[in-house]
Amino acid sequence: MNNKRNNNSYETPKSPSRSTQILEPPRINENPGLSSSPPRRRTNQQQSTIFSDRYIPNRTGIDLQAAFSLSNEEILPNLRNKHNSVDNEIEIRREEEANRTFSTVLKAELFGDNVPMATANLNNITKSNNNLSNSKLKNVNSRPTTSTNSTTSPSNNTPPRSSASHSSTPFYTGSNTSLPTDNEDITTTPRRNKTNLFTYQSPKKSRPISRDLQSELYSLSPVRQDSQKLLLSPQKKPRNISKVPYRVLDAPELSDDFYLNLVDWGQQDILAVGLGDSVYLWDGSTQSVDRLCNLTNKDKVTSLNWIGSGTHLAIGTSKGLVEIWDATKIKCVRTMTGHSLRVSSLAWNEHILSSGSRDRTILNRDVRIEDHFVNKFESHKQEVCGLKWNIEENKLASGGNDNNLFIWDGLNTNPLHQFTEHTAAIKAIAWSPHQRGILASGGGTADKTIKTWNCLTGNLVSDVNTGSQVCNLIWSKNSNEIVSTHGYSRNQIIVWKYPSMQQVAQLTGHTYRVLYLSLSPDGETIVTGAGDETLRFWNVFEKNRHNENPSSVLLGAFTQLR
Repeated sequence: MNNKRNNNSYETPKSPSRSTQILEPPRINENPGLSSSPPRRRTNQQQSTIFSDRYIPNRTGIDLQAAFSLSNEEILPNLRNKHNSVDNEIEIRREEEANRTFSTVLKAELFGDNVPMATANLNNITKSNNNLSNSKLKNVNSRPTTSTNSTTSPSNNTPPRSSASHSSTPFYTGSNTSLPTDNEDITTTPRRNKTNLFTYQSPKKSRPISRDLQSELYSLSPVRQDSQKLLLSPQKKPRNISKVPYRVLDAPELSDDFYLNLVDWGQQDILAVGLGDSVYLWDGSTQSVDRLCNLTNKDKVTSLNWIGSGTHLAIGTSKGLVEIWDATKIKCVRTMTGHSLRVSSLAWNEHILSSGSRDRTILNRDVRIEDHFVNKFESHKQEVCGLKWNIEENKLASGGNDNNLFIWDGLNTNPLHQFTEHTAAIKAIAWSPHQRGILASGGGTADKTIKTWNCLTGNLVSDVNTGSQVCNLIWSKNSNEIVSTHGYSRNQIIVWKYPSMQQVAQLTGHTYRVLYLSLSPDGETIVTGAGDETLRFWNVFEKNRHNENPSSVLLGAFTQLR
């Protein structure tokens, strides 16, 4: 591959004959009285040296493993085939030193501290160059002249070179390994403990680098030292969230209405879905589907919500009724009135059932007594489409189409807080199970934001613009993360990390806005429903290690007592 012309050899010019054609034009003598002199031959100093391009690995588009496997062998021009002379020997050694210096700097630049002693040779190169040049001049002057076809014999002071001396500078490992001294020729240092550049080394076991070497490495690299440490540090493996639902169920007549709440997953692993005038139950353990009820008198299901134990289901209808069904007996145990328009939201707090309606009121019902409701909240000016109880703190959050978010302290008819920062209807409401008093709320098409509130102080904690209508919010039980479902214009599902509110994953697949969302009892799966009349199940969260079965009966009884 080396097309370079030998610097020390030349062909003896032949005298022109009759059979030889001269390709050069005849020389014109300026003095016609003098005979023309023969043309001069080019000497070694006049002949230019052409070096072949070195192999430089590229960061992009080239496998670094293959590149540095080749770089360990150092593809260098074969300079030892040249005719040996005093001047040419010095050039050969200088070129070898330049190649070794280039290889060492390149490896130190690309890999830094991961290459054992990659930068240690940098200190010796400058010192050895001066020693090498002086010793080589002495050795060359004392070396006997040989024929042009023979190999130059080394002097007595210089150890014999082998073919291994033309390869790359060796890397040393181990605490007992010594570096080449100032008077020692780097090229003649024996190769020991050659290691792969891509072999992992623990940072605790790596040889410490002095400040001088670090500053020298920093001066050679255009990348800052702190950036090098960041790039070389091991990265935490991100959680793998499948972008495809593992189960899709048909849900005919699933209403495409932003203000309704038609999907809820109970603690008995039963998923309730309102389809038209009927409620269906899907069993998560057997995957069987049963119809719970069929409303009469052309009534429609507008909301549903499981009681905490998951045995009874509250159903709101388009005519303002609230029915309570025993799911184990498939029987309606009670029907309550009080609303004049449809019941679009329901929320349980133990034996208290709150219902929000299009008639702008919230009715609180105690199912243990005969009265249909205990008291009434009348602060909203339009339909109440979002209701969520914080059972631990006995706080109720309500959102309405009037863009207002109210916080109620128990059954007190005067709101504890009123938040008016949203600019659209508030249906998406979720209390944090990880931090006391933290509430997340989402606005509709004109708002597109997720806001988090500290209901203990009444302050806004964070405000994130999602770019699309926020239809639902739910907090993970197992990790401090929030899931939001969206409408116009991407119909996506987003997992957020709290409190940084950075997106962990974004799931797509629904062709209509994702109006319904619920979480499985184990906290690992979410189910989403949309106007495309499908229910999709997604594995989003990891298993909660704290919910494992106790190792003994006594330990289990103790945790129940606590």
